[in-house]
Parts: sequence; structure tokens; C-alpha cells
Amino acid sequence: MKKKVITTPQAPKPVGPYSQAVQAGNLLFCSGQISIDPKDNLVKGGDIKSQTKLTLENIKAVLTAAGGTMENVVKTTIFLKRMGDFVHVNEVYSSYFLNDPPARSTVEVSALPKGVDVEIEVIASL
Repeated sequence: MKKKVITTPQAPKPVGPYSQAVQAGNLLFCSGQISIDPKDNLVKGGDIKSQTKLTLENIKAVLTAAGGTMENVVKTTIFLKRMGDFVHVNEVYSSYFLNDPPARSTVEVSALPKGVDVEIEVIASL
């Protein structure tokens, strides 16, 4: 099975040596996204809801570049700096997965890239 690297200027440039996403067969593995604005590649802070929304918009852009949508997502992993933000992340997250939400794991971590409060990675079936 050959892998295909997915890139789009509609999502932030990677902050390290990795791809925005890699497709292998019908599976798409999206790297973790954070609240970086793809227009200027700068972190946009704000509250956890704002960070979560921009993070999910970045994921949506990568999925679109691969020919998919949020409906194709089968698994998400959410990394939170504070588990206390869980309820606020869920408020935004649930608006992106209205029907048949994907499987999910959520973990608290001690730090995230660029000092953000949330990072989300997804796996999709195209």
C-alpha cells in the first residue's frame, strides 16, 4: 500500500518534520492540529472554545484537501492542558460531529506545542 502525503495552504504549515496528513489506502491519518491561523501561521490564543474552533477548522481544511469531510472521521484524540476544559471543548466539538460522532480519547498533558491549551488529531476513512 502506497502512502500519499496530503498538504493544503488552508491549514497551518507543520511546525516540525511531519506532514499535515498521510493517506494509506482509504485511511487518512491527520497530524495533530492546534490553534494556528493558516493565513499568517501564528498561534491564535483566546479562550479554550476559540482555540478548539480554530483547531477543528484546521482539521476540516486538511480533510477537504484529501477529499473528505468531518463525516469521514472515525477516531479523534484530544490532548488538553487542563482536563477542567473538557466541558468547554465538548461544546465546540459536538457542533462539528452532529450525527454518529467518531470514537474518541481525551487525555490531559503537561504541555502542548506553542503553549496552546488543546491539540486534536484524527483518523478518517475516505
